[in-house]
Amino acid sequence: MGSNRRILVVDDDPAILRALRRGLTLEGFEVAVAECGEAALKGAAGADAIVLDVSLPDLSGIEVCRTLQDEGVQVPILMLSALDEVADRVAGLAAGADDYLVKPFDLTELALRLRALLRRAAPAGGRLRVGALVVDPQARRAVLGGRELALTRREFDLLEVLAFNAGMVLSRSVLLERVWGYDFQVTDNAVDTFVGYLRRKLEAGGEPRMLHTVRGVGFVLRAPG
Repeated sequence: MGSNRRILVVDDDPAILRALRRGLTLEGFEVAVAECGEAALKGAAGADAIVLDVSLPDLSGIEVCRTLQDEGVQVPILMLSALDEVADRVAGLAAGADDYLVKPFDLTELALRLRALLRRAAPAGGRLRVGALVVDPQARRAVLGGRELALTRREFDLLEVLAFNAGMVLSRSVLLERVWGYDFQVTDNAVDTFVGYLRRKLEAGGEPRMLHTVRGVGFVLRAPG
């Protein structure tokens, strides 16, 4: 995914705009740029996804998110920030952002996250496919090679996040945030435990491993082979 998908990149740093335009174009996206919040609001309707810096000279990225949400503009938003602060991240996500990346970031990771957001927004019946695995978020069903998986609510939530981000390694902290929310009573051990449960159910029919541990980084769901 990437071809013909239009990404609006919003940042007041010309060097970052140039780098993102060049990099995302090489990744197969069409790229438009804006240097302020007002320009972002004008260009949002024509975009398939927005990469939005938090710090802008007029409206903040959080204000842009809130305005788009109030106006009913349904476009996936990936926020960028130089501040790795939980409060800043929470504010962005609460305002309507779909994902969050801290500067400096890896361009390949940014492109993978954009593809994940675009898959999530795609109107293809809402189903996610990773190899022989089909995840239906609306029906909350998962089928692997014709075998329906009997998943608990939390196991399904975890599988859904991993399938949305297929091919991308997700850290324990990211999974905690997206599956458990901001419940700080839950620890990293819970992620490992539920990954173990989910892996056993995925492999119960003798299927090859799809859910991999990347030591020291996190977990990734990939189609076998």
